[in-house]
Amino acid sequence: MSAVPVEHVDELPVFEESVAGCTRCRLSQGRTQVVFGAGNPHADLMFVGEAPGFHEDKQGLPFVGQAGKLLEKLLAQIGMQRSDVYIANVLKCRPPGNRDPQPDEIEACESHLFRQIELIEPMVVATLGNFATKLLSGRQVGITRVHGQEQQTTIGSRSVMLYPLYHPAAALYTPAMLTVLSEDFARLPQLLGRSLEPPATVVEPELKLVAATEQLGLF
Repeated sequence: MSAVPVEHVDELPVFEESVAGCTRCRLSQGRTQVVFGAGNPHADLMFVGEAPGFHEDKQGLPFVGQAGKLLEKLLAQIGMQRSDVYIANVLKCRPPGNRDPQPDEIEACESHLFRQIELIEPMVVATLGNFATKLLSGRQVGITRVHGQEQQTTIGSRSVMLYPLYHPAAALYTPAMLTVLSEDFARLPQLLGRSLEPPATVVEPELKLVAATEQLGLF
C-alpha cells in the first residue's frame, strides 16, 4: 500500500490549473504561460530556482535550457534523474529580459511556492541561487556564504531540510564553480538518507555560454 497521501497528489494538478490564470503581478501581462513546476509529485527532493527564462516561458516547463541540462548531469552524478525530483521556481512567470525578480513580484508569487511544498511534502528543498535561498530561509544572506550548509526550517506548514546550492547557471558564467557545485550535490544522497555512491569525477559542462540577458542574481 502506498504511503503517499493520495489526496495531496490529486490536489497538485488542481492547484496548477488554478495558478495558470494568475494575475497577481505585472508579469502576467507579458508571459506566454505560467511555468508552474514539473516532476515527481511526491518527490523527497525538490529544487527551487529563480524564475523562468525564455525557453521555459515557451515550453511551460522549468529548467529546460542550458542550466537545466547541467542540473540533469549533476543529478546523474548522484544516481538520480529528473523524474525522481520536483523542480519549481520562486516566480512562475518570466521577468522581461530575464531581469531579477522584484520584491513585489516575489511577494505576490510566494504563496504558490509554499503551497507546492505543502502538497509535494519533500524531505529536502534545495534552493538554487540567491533569490530562492533568501526567500525560503528568511535570511538575507547570500548563497556564497551558505551554500552546502543544510538547515531545518518551516516553509508554510511544512518542516523541511533546506539545502542552499549555487544556481547551475553560475557554472556557465564561472566554470570554476562547477567543482563546488558538484561537491555540494554529492552530499544530497546523505541528506536524503540514501546510500548512493556518486562518481569521483566532476561533470564537464558541455554547454554554451549563457547569454548576457540571463538572470544575474545567482551569486
